[in-house]
Amino acid sequence: MKVAKDLVAASATPMVLGILAEADSYGYAILKRINELSGGELDWTEGLLYPLLHRLERLGHVESSWQSVAGERRRKYYRITDGGRAELAEQRRQWDAVVGTLKEVWRDTRPFTTIPLEGLA
Repeated sequence: MKVAKDLVAASATPMVLGILAEADSYGYAILKRINELSGGELDWTEGLLYPLLHRLERLGHVESSWQSVAGERRRKYYRITDGGRAELAEQRRQWDAVVGTLKEVWRDTRPFTTIPLEGLA
């Protein structure tokens, strides 16, 4: 199943902020974590992630620094700021409202049933 682009875009900020609230991280690790958390349903690209990280940095929600690990190349690590934590709390409040509303709408929705073709003649 492929998740619609507009749904991915709408959920990207709270997902990234949530991951960074767990621990500082770098781009590839964030992509891998999204894939793991979604059971492979969300397979983000660098083209989606890095512009988002740069925007979050401009907004003051994350900060970045280059770090070197012995035997590996330098990586740009991102960490959530206090402003980012406040934004994450607001995003969570909004998503809780959306998810709660969807659950109510879908609770009373019956699954589609099929009508036998021979009954239509």
